[in-house]
Amino acid sequence: MAKDMTLLWGSGSPPCWRIQIMLEEKQLQGYNQKLLSFEKKEHKSQEVLDMNPRGQLPAFKCGNHILNESYAACFFLENQYKSQGNKLIPDSPDAQALMYQRLFEAFTLGQKMVDVVYYNYKVPEEERHDSAVQRNKEALTAELKLWEGYLNKTDCCLAGKEFTLADALIFPIIAFMFHCGLSSERYPALAKYYTSLMDRPSIKATWPPYWKSTSGLDMLKTV
Repeated sequence: MAKDMTLLWGSGSPPCWRIQIMLEEKQLQGYNQKLLSFEKKEHKSQEVLDMNPRGQLPAFKCGNHILNESYAACFFLENQYKSQGNKLIPDSPDAQALMYQRLFEAFTLGQKMVDVVYYNYKVPEEERHDSAVQRNKEALTAELKLWEGYLNKTDCCLAGKEFTLADALIFPIIAFMFHCGLSSERYPALAKYYTSLMDRPSIKATWPPYWKSTSGLDMLKTV
């Protein structure tokens, strides 16, 4: 089953990590995988382009199906392997509604994080402005305060007591932000969520190898 799956991925990439977590949660270990280097531009290689013409990671193939968007891949895996591994879409209408709300809100969280972390990478030097940097930081701070409030109202996971698809999709974003220096003192609810799930088997087994051998970054220390 898993032998018909191939994942090309990059260490520390939240979209790649989502699919890895899902494969572990659905007990689909043993899939074909290859770790590629962003620094060496391996995500632009022909091997990747053959699966993902955008030249981006992840590049994921399940049988004859190619799903390079991490949300699409995770939904597909949950729906195709409902009875295998952990069930990640709750039956309760209340929990299910909350799960869907949070996981789609994550697009906003992720974009505001990217606007801060990758500003210097994405914006040419002659087009950079201190006012834009400050505006992006303020927008991310406001977004993080929303998530602090959400987590203060739940029981350890985003949609209640049970780990759901929302956690599989959103934990990598939150972990990435703490790797980038997000303050656990300013965001205690997010920090509690992060530390409470670090040792979950699916997360521990797929922890970014690059993070294990390097110190954290500081792009979010002042957010």
